[in-house]
Amino acid sequence: MNQIPRPSKHEEKMIDFLLDFGRKLGLDTRRDEAGNVIIRKPASPGMEDRQTIVLQSHMDMVCEKNKDVCFDFSKDAIQTYIDGEWMKAKGTTLGADDGIGVAMEMALLEASDIEHGPLECVFTRDEETGLTGAEGMKDDFMTGRLLVNLDSEDEGELFVSCAGGCRTFAQFDYKEEPLPAGFFTFSLTIKGLTGGHSGDDIDKKRANANKLLARFLYLSQQKYDLRLIDIQAGGLHNAIPREAWCLCAIPAKDKESITVDWNLFQADIREEYSVTEKTMVFSLESEELPLKGAGGSAIDKDCSQRLIKALQAVDNGVFAVCQDLDLIETSSNLASIHKVPETKTIDVNSSQRSSIYSARVNMANTFAAVFELAGARVDIGEGYPGWKMNPNSEILRIAVEQYKKLFGKDPVVRGIHAGLECGLFSEKFAGMDMISMGPTLRGVHSPDEKLLIPTVQMVWDHLLAILKEAPKK
Repeated sequence: MNQIPRPSKHEEKMIDFLLDFGRKLGLDTRRDEAGNVIIRKPASPGMEDRQTIVLQSHMDMVCEKNKDVCFDFSKDAIQTYIDGEWMKAKGTTLGADDGIGVAMEMALLEASDIEHGPLECVFTRDEETGLTGAEGMKDDFMTGRLLVNLDSEDEGELFVSCAGGCRTFAQFDYKEEPLPAGFFTFSLTIKGLTGGHSGDDIDKKRANANKLLARFLYLSQQKYDLRLIDIQAGGLHNAIPREAWCLCAIPAKDKESITVDWNLFQADIREEYSVTEKTMVFSLESEELPLKGAGGSAIDKDCSQRLIKALQAVDNGVFAVCQDLDLIETSSNLASIHKVPETKTIDVNSSQRSSIYSARVNMANTFAAVFELAGARVDIGEGYPGWKMNPNSEILRIAVEQYKKLFGKDPVVRGIHAGLECGLFSEKFAGMDMISMGPTLRGVHSPDEKLLIPTVQMVWDHLLAILKEAPKK
């Protein structure tokens, strides 16, 4: 699979690969209008009286790479390697989210020695950037009403609910102003942060590179005649930003002073994040104009001041915890800030999550209000629903029983502060009974993504046990 490019919204090669795979096996293989693929496999001998179980994974992957890595996700194969018990990729995301789920489904479809009832193996597209595959799925695409989602990241944990989420976008118009004479031009870079998933990792006190950069810019514009020339910070909406960069100018007389401020600032940040951020890199470099995309002019001072104030003020991270569960309820992630010279705009992307719909709306409105006060245009996306736990779940009962038999201990049953396609399925397919499970992944949505190999076998054995005990029709 990792030989096949599959960025979100550009999964055509992966779709063709799956269609060809299913048809070569002689199985009922179809694609719907949204680009989702379903491959149906009849029951193994003696299991024809069992209920259909749907196995579901998403085919797309987050495409993130380190800045010093030359890689084209539209055509290059992911370069995997083994490091002890972990599978990793060289400088890019691994794609185990959710490639390992897809691979398990394909292995089941291909196998001839596994006991199972009727199977529907579903592969959705564009999960990572909008859930548009699940959103566009018709309500007759899947006929089974027991579903195992293979998109979780902790072996031994069974997920039975998830947060809903939305994206919020703010846009500033700017004008170009000439830089005054006698100004010192310099770049600020923050990189080497841990990053991670903007939902599942939001409570781990990892630094957000965008917020750190905004914090220093706010302090600096209070003290100096700061001119912001360019800013390119963060990346995908569902990833905690690992890197942020900007180009600035101040009067040359303040050059030494701001260098001292930068050194003191990074010392404070290293202390604040001494446990979670061990590899942060801070740099302040003098620059000669023109740089690519930046001539002898800057963003007009009024716009840059409003932008920096909004970035300083906006909430980021955990906003609220659940009242009845040890689980994050509501959060927000300041995902990216980009100057776009072609449109003369500065675009700010963020995402909000909550297991309570009204709280998610409030969090998005909080973001919107800050940027509206700063004079930006704001658009709040429609978002996607959460998934509420079914206390009488049959598939959960089977999964818990089989885990105990296999491993001699109880699995952890919990919710997740991240979006799963199960939220959309719960709205679209009446009576769908679902769990989510998967092997252990770490560093997802970042080039540090890695898969714990021994847990793949454990999840595989557990999945086969669940299929063998599928309830009768």
